[in-house]
Amino acid sequence: MKKITIAIDGHSSCGKSTMAKDLAKKVGYIYVDTGAMYRCCTLYAMRNNIAPADLEQHINDIQITFQLDPETGKPLACLNGEIVENEIRGMEVSSHVSEIAALPFVRTAMVDQQRRMGQDKGVVMDGRDIGTTVFPDAEFKIFVTASDEVRAQRRYDELKAKGQEADFQDILNNVRERDYQDSHREVSPLRQAEDALLLDNSNMTIEEQNEWIMQRFNERTSE
Repeated sequence: MKKITIAIDGHSSCGKSTMAKDLAKKVGYIYVDTGAMYRCCTLYAMRNNIAPADLEQHINDIQITFQLDPETGKPLACLNGEIVENEIRGMEVSSHVSEIAALPFVRTAMVDQQRRMGQDKGVVMDGRDIGTTVFPDAEFKIFVTASDEVRAQRRYDELKAKGQEADFQDILNNVRERDYQDSHREVSPLRQAEDALLLDNSNMTIEEQNEWIMQRFNERTSE
């Protein structure tokens, strides 16, 4: 079976990462969470009290890798060798990541790292601009969305499950703000690629969406 590049784009908190992780594990592909990469950049700036405009001179000091969790088999984001998976998922990072991700020099640096990670195909990558900018020639593209309220509820449940403080209205406001920022930024705005399949998973279970994507993956790899 031929190896392909799979690009999964979409709005925040719509389950892209869960879908991509499950698919990669099932078909034996490498998974790259590009959203985590921008969150790592944001965390680096916050930790070092670096203003967004001043981050450019530090961008080469930010190296992002992924390490498999021996218990779950899923990748953990590492910032300069340190596992920061939990830190980058909190609301503080979520509130600033769109601003950092919109910086042209940040996107250039991260896209370079992403292309190196996926140069040999056999990769599942999710983010905002994978099918439009990072891998415009990807053989399989999906654009995922869900209603604002559903996405906010998922984010709320995720944070509470981790024992973190969460306010539903704050999260809903953050979801809507990030949608606007991601869709209106000057460099690589969030948009559906012309050849991407649209998946609205507002009313789907994880099992249902996994079945949906596996059916289409099998169709693409058997062509």
